[in-house]
Amino acid sequence: MAEQIPVANPKASYLQHKDMIDAAVLKVLNSGQYILGSEVERFEHGFSGFTGSKYSIGVANGTDAITLALKACGIQPGDEIITTSHSAVATAAGIELAGGTPVFVDIDASTRCIDPGKVEAAVTKRTRGIVPVHVYGQPADMLSIMEIAGKYDLVVVEDCAQAHGAKIGGRHVGTFGHAGAFSFYPTKNLGCIGDGGAVITDSEIINEKIRALREYGWETRFQSAYPGMNSRLDELQASILNVKLSSLESDCARRVEIAARYTDAIRNTMLQAPFSAMDAVHAMHLYVIETTERASFMEYLSGQNISSALHYPAPIHEQAAYKDRVRIQGRLENTDALYGRIVTLPLYPQMTDEDVERVCNVLKGWKGK
Repeated sequence: MAEQIPVANPKASYLQHKDMIDAAVLKVLNSGQYILGSEVERFEHGFSGFTGSKYSIGVANGTDAITLALKACGIQPGDEIITTSHSAVATAAGIELAGGTPVFVDIDASTRCIDPGKVEAAVTKRTRGIVPVHVYGQPADMLSIMEIAGKYDLVVVEDCAQAHGAKIGGRHVGTFGHAGAFSFYPTKNLGCIGDGGAVITDSEIINEKIRALREYGWETRFQSAYPGMNSRLDELQASILNVKLSSLESDCARRVEIAARYTDAIRNTMLQAPFSAMDAVHAMHLYVIETTERASFMEYLSGQNISSALHYPAPIHEQAAYKDRVRIQGRLENTDALYGRIVTLPLYPQMTDEDVERVCNVLKGWKGK
């Protein structure tokens, strides 16, 4: 039987850059400088250049990136933050760690991102911010969201954990709001070998505040000006990210290429391809189709040694930690309906053309019931 094709393969990413990564790690080990040194500084500069932001601040992970960005923007305990339940639970966790209360509104059925038309109805006297999620790499409607935020003087922190390389009108996501939060978890479009994250911003004030907050609130070493935390991107992970950053653009292009082949393969099936807006670049972190016959379809893929996954098994508001505890504005009809249909297919830049063709042929062969 043919070898199993995984949904993601971070080891393949390492092997693609093995010699350069090994050399970069060894250089850090021999340097004796392991925290907030030259590798982090180089990565911050490079990631700013990639995204077109003025500042980039390396932090420990993507969840902390959301938390620190919100804190730097002035979010206080009890403030309401409007977001979507269709996301990794890290979105809600990051909001709560900043002291905020997540308020879930429904998604747009096409983009699967937060529906701007639902946001305004959720605004109360306690609302202080919006965290739109560029889920799967699909950009949310940031122009509409920023218009609403301006109307009500709300902070906007973009959750870009799955959207490295995503754009709207040629402009990178993360640069529309007051700040953008990124994750470098190993399976991301830009992933390290461990945890890592960053916040990008054009605000000097937010930049300086996060740099203090990520290290105990220090403005002067060992002197805390604010109640901060320990959330530093370490030199080893930064050195790996510096290697991989050079191929991020081509990796994203390869993802889009594979996604286009999948979309073509399912054109005459009962499977629904992900939507891509005309003025946007979908980063294709995940290729998530929809089907009303999910269980049998996933069983069919498994029988062909092709992996699949659920991103995610349940929306955040249905998970035990959040069920009946967070505020929900209106009915989350599109969100709830989506979770019975989604399936994630294999997609990573190191897939061979033969692997992609094999997946395409299996997709074309799906007949359903």
